[in-house]
Amino acid sequence: MAAENPNDGEQPFWRRKTLAEMTPGEWESLCDGCAKCCLHKLEDIDTGELAFTNVACRLLDLGACSCGNYERRNALVPDCVVLDPQNVSQLYWMPSTCAYRLLAEGKDLPDWHPLVTDDPDSVHRVGISIRGRCVSERHAGPLEHHVLDQEP
Repeated sequence: MAAENPNDGEQPFWRRKTLAEMTPGEWESLCDGCAKCCLHKLEDIDTGELAFTNVACRLLDLGACSCGNYERRNALVPDCVVLDPQNVSQLYWMPSTCAYRLLAEGKDLPDWHPLVTDDPDSVHRVGISIRGRCVSERHAGPLEHHVLDQEP
């Protein structure tokens, strides 16, 4: 007979805690691994309109959808933005599917999120991630040639 789980019936941490209350491990686990935030965006200086591209940061491992040097990303890519509970609600360019953005907006995680499915590949299987749909900035050429019609 299986041992009784003392957490049975308890809401998952993302429903019980604010972003600011989460432990570093809980915070990191919110990332679904879609890598959309690692794609370059262009902003019209006059209108503020944002254009998404299919060009990924040079540090992104395109197959794994993860940073190739996560610990040093800010030193290697100075404009890489580190998310935290204080800035996430101000980052209007974050993907609409992003767990950090969703929770900051008072919404729940989608049913395909790896924390919900307990499967890190669920984000890829349902086509939310950028896997197979982007190019590294090392090979892209001008970003203007890679503008998408809609958010990736």
